[in-house]
Amino acid sequence: MRARDPSIAPGACIITGTDQGITATATAATDFEMTSRLPDGSVRGPFRSAMQGGALRDAAAAGGFFSYAAGVAAEVWEQRQPPGVCISVDRMDLPVGRGLSSSAAICVLTARAFNQVHRLDLSIGDEMELAYRGELIAGSACGRMDQACAYGKRLVLLGFDGDVMRVELLSSGEPLHLLIVDLLHHKDTRRILTDLQARFLAPQHRERRVLREALGSKNLELIGAARAALAGGDARQLGVLMSAAQHLFDRDVAPACPAELRAPRLHALLADAVVRDLTWGGKGVGSQGDGAAQFVCRGAEERTALINHLSVAGTMSCLPLTIGKAG
Repeated sequence: MRARDPSIAPGACIITGTDQGITATATAATDFEMTSRLPDGSVRGPFRSAMQGGALRDAAAAGGFFSYAAGVAAEVWEQRQPPGVCISVDRMDLPVGRGLSSSAAICVLTARAFNQVHRLDLSIGDEMELAYRGELIAGSACGRMDQACAYGKRLVLLGFDGDVMRVELLSSGEPLHLLIVDLLHHKDTRRILTDLQARFLAPQHRERRVLREALGSKNLELIGAARAALAGGDARQLGVLMSAAQHLFDRDVAPACPAELRAPRLHALLADAVVRDLTWGGKGVGSQGDGAAQFVCRGAEERTALINHLSVAGTMSCLPLTIGKAG
């Protein structure tokens, strides 16, 4: 949007891949075909569409489980006109619908399948662009952040300035013991993104200004501080910054979509006394809502204790993640 309105501040975020992901086997085919095994062991598909732009766009617009993959296939066909592929997702341990980039991951996987099967000589950036464009075709009001899962388990700083995305690989000076908590609850990411975009583009008003500052200049300040904390391996400071980012989000962003961003499960977890004792801080993940949370634990032992604490009720799933020298 900054490409059309220079008064909008550039965007930025820091992300890392997790230990979870999606694994598939891909082979050349006449049509576009896909079957997917989900984390619970159930199987979706097979989905099949003619390898033609119109048919694939129709499939993407129709919605459904394979709509994002169909959107990516449509974008690949319109740019390169390759034959089809048959993709069989053999393993998926990445939670779906929790704000952990599962839709972007399947889009990147689809682009990568075409790239490797038909030797399209695409860079990681090209695969990310195809994944992003494909998700837009499927009707998502997504941004460009999640597609950086294409880099795998790396610390990545992304900068957004109009249509230009800058990618910088980062490192941590010391191991950081993170814990991602799947809240095992549905969140409507499409509604969150649609509502945020509507307010971001609304006519001049205080609410629009507050939202733009939170996602713009104030976010850039947090990102700069977080980058310095990572470089120094300062877990305490990184946790403090996560909590500060959460406070900013709740105050200035969440009112744009109260139905989803009130997130009672997330906020109960953030307020838990044991969680606060064992972590330096934490926040919701991605577009937030009751999808997932992330915490910077005070150490490896404290992370184990937190996993034990949260596992008692059986209403959450814990995904440990170590980044830095030991990650």
